[in-house]
Amino acid sequence: MALADVPVPKLQARAEACAERLLQADRVLLASHIDADGLTSAAVASTALERAGLPFETVFEKQLDADSIAGIAERDYDTVLFTDFGSGQLDIIADHEQAGDFIPVIADHHQPADAETEFHLNPLLEGIDGASEMSGAGAAYVLARALAANSGQDERLDNRDLAALAVVGAVGDMQASDGELHGANEDIVADGVEAGVLEETKDLAVYGKQTRPLPKLLEFASDVRIPGITNDERGAVSFLDDLDVECRADGAWKRWVDLTDDERQTVASALVQHAVSRGVPAFKIDRLVGTTYVLREEEVGTELRDASEFSTLLNATARYERADVGLAVCLGDRGSAYDRAKELLRNHRRNLSEGIEWVEEHGVTTEDHLQWFDSGEEIRETIVGIIAGMSMGADGVSRDMPIVAFARKNDEETKVSGRGTGPLVSQGLDLSVVMREASQAVGGDGGGHDVAAGATIPAGEEEAFIDHADRIVGEQL
Repeated sequence: MALADVPVPKLQARAEACAERLLQADRVLLASHIDADGLTSAAVASTALERAGLPFETVFEKQLDADSIAGIAERDYDTVLFTDFGSGQLDIIADHEQAGDFIPVIADHHQPADAETEFHLNPLLEGIDGASEMSGAGAAYVLARALAANSGQDERLDNRDLAALAVVGAVGDMQASDGELHGANEDIVADGVEAGVLEETKDLAVYGKQTRPLPKLLEFASDVRIPGITNDERGAVSFLDDLDVECRADGAWKRWVDLTDDERQTVASALVQHAVSRGVPAFKIDRLVGTTYVLREEEVGTELRDASEFSTLLNATARYERADVGLAVCLGDRGSAYDRAKELLRNHRRNLSEGIEWVEEHGVTTEDHLQWFDSGEEIRETIVGIIAGMSMGADGVSRDMPIVAFARKNDEETKVSGRGTGPLVSQGLDLSVVMREASQAVGGDGGGHDVAAGATIPAGEEEAFIDHADRIVGEQL
């Protein structure tokens, strides 16, 4: 495979070195994170390993720390492939490498710790933004392409088809939060389009276009709040009934995907006109249209057809201790695993709705530079970050400052999640630094990305953490 054929040429040398190391291994332990990006990373990597003829086992970790890395070392594999984490724990991993426990291969996009290892594929090491231009699944995809080129497998299996999963991972990691994917992600999208597994189109930028009935689609579209429609069931129904569009079939509401192109244009134009008449600012109205990433090989009208809905389905599996279900769906199981994933998704949506209601009822505490809430044991620590992000812009919760959320992890530890916005990041916000420095100041640890990050701290140190975090955010902004 020529250099020009490889996505993200800056990473080619690192990808080839990592691929060569894997191809020399007798067997590989694949360890990955549990969110949508981690699951798609594992699916991309495991498919590539299988196609290259490499024996492997897959494990998932909610958090990669000293204890979990020690547990990985005890599995007695000569080579461990870390996907969607590992860079931030490189200092601990390097100690195990020096002790001869295993040789690490890392395909990640998080901020690296201050340590070195030979087989490290991370966009940040080559000047590519890991928070907005390449996800963990994207790094795994670049590695997969290098494995295909160096393993001698059938040239028809060049792993370009795995670009679809890489895009789901990037979307799930909020890298399309401003309406489309950028940077190195665009190269991966182009691969998927060329391979015939992806379609990139301009469309209404709301969640649920494949599965939600039209009134629910508009009612719950809260990224751009439109008075008289957003969170207003009667308003959404009235808006649709006033249109010259047949929005029902056999007495049931259609979905967005059931409309013709002309009907979609009519609805979208009317939505814009309604927003203008209700005083929604022009810059927000512009966000009503964005780029949609469609998985062409998936069935129309399912959660798997749209990258955004696919990523939410995956979050609904691993965050409830069923990473095996999410991985099976990524690998093509459209039977029992898919049915179980949809059941978990219904539960996930209910928990998210209840969590947002809890935040709206209890409110947030506002400091000089950030806002926060402590949910205790009321919200699962695996989804409190999602709820924090979804709450921004709700009644009493500002989008003009970052939000920090606490949830009890166990009797001794508290999970901390931070969420920001694109405009705040452009002003200097970097939550990965905030989480890392504030947590370490109170005896914990953390990290992540500029727009979304997390930490674990000792229980009882929440107020001290907020004091440090508020100061750091103030310095950044």
